[in-house]
Amino acid sequence: MDETRLLQRITVNPGIFGGKPIIRGRRLAVEHVLAMLAAGDTPEVILQGYPWLEPEDIQACLVYARRAVGRERIEPLVIEAAP
Repeated sequence: MDETRLLQRITVNPGIFGGKPIIRGRRLAVEHVLAMLAAGDTPEVILQGYPWLEPEDIQACLVYARRAVGRERIEPLVIEAAP
């Protein structure tokens, strides 16, 4: 499945989690799935915990995160030493 189709699984609803990105209109935030993966949970464990979740939903979360980080720009802080 291409990235555009995967990202269609990520939605925003101002009435759910204050408008944070969620999966297919359900009450599961993208950041929650990413946190579970970061904590070491495998996709299989996550899918067991959320029977309605599909493998493509997890993949969509990763694509969403990659694109969000890809737009991020950090300006270096330059501190000049005193003479």
